[in-house]
Amino acid sequence: MSRRDVTKLLAAAGAGVLTGGIIHGAVNERHRVGLTHATLPVSGLPDAFAGLRIALLTDLHLSPIVDADDIEKAVALTLAQKPDLIVLGGDYVTWGHDHFVGPVAELLAPLNAPLGVIAVLGNHDSDGDVTAALKRNRFTVLRDAHMRLERGGDALDFIGLRYWTRQVSTIAKLIEAPGNVNIMLAHDPRRISEAAELNIPLVLSGHTHGGQIVLPGVGAWNRGFFPTMQGTLERENSVLFVSRGIGMVYVPMRLNCPPEVAILTLERRGSLV
Repeated sequence: MSRRDVTKLLAAAGAGVLTGGIIHGAVNERHRVGLTHATLPVSGLPDAFAGLRIALLTDLHLSPIVDADDIEKAVALTLAQKPDLIVLGGDYVTWGHDHFVGPVAELLAPLNAPLGVIAVLGNHDSDGDVTAALKRNRFTVLRDAHMRLERGGDALDFIGLRYWTRQVSTIAKLIEAPGNVNIMLAHDPRRISEAAELNIPLVLSGHTHGGQIVLPGVGAWNRGFFPTMQGTLERENSVLFVSRGIGMVYVPMRLNCPPEVAILTLERRGSLV
């Protein structure tokens, strides 16, 4: 076999692998909603909250390219895990598809947990309509707001940010007392910078979809824009967890990046410095 024949054979094989990957990502992988378990160290975590289990669902993006069945599957997986608290991380629909706001709220309505359901909004969410739909489910929606959970005589504070909020001074005003332990809920994982500056020990985020399409040897096309595309990252005294989320935008495909419900267990890591 000549060098030219070998080159043609390799090119054909490569094209076949690429085509097969695209078909798999469009037909199969985008529907493979699974569970991801992670244990997150939280500086100064009150004793009563050690072992707290949080379910994080984010980036649902109900739209013509995201099936309601996949969101129903995510809700069922979440409830089966019996988490103590559920966090919704934003982007319930996609820009231009506001008529899905009511349906996605209905799909999420079965969610419940002993400590409740807390939601923040993403960059695709209209402040009024999405907030109202989530509140109809009796979910707590935090828009540059703070809330406190109490358990066993201890307290844990949650700060929920609007997508465009990034000024340290604005976020600092949401901290009720400097000595309290705060968890930041921010759709955009880049808020780890402000959290580290303010000594907030944990940030829960989405937004990246884990890259959605991750090419072997290349990675996600937008990986340079974010501190991490998925999973855990530590910066100074702060820990960031980024979920791959459930839905998609632009193209109905996930490749090497299946959708997930994240089940996060908090553990104590020393005292605040």
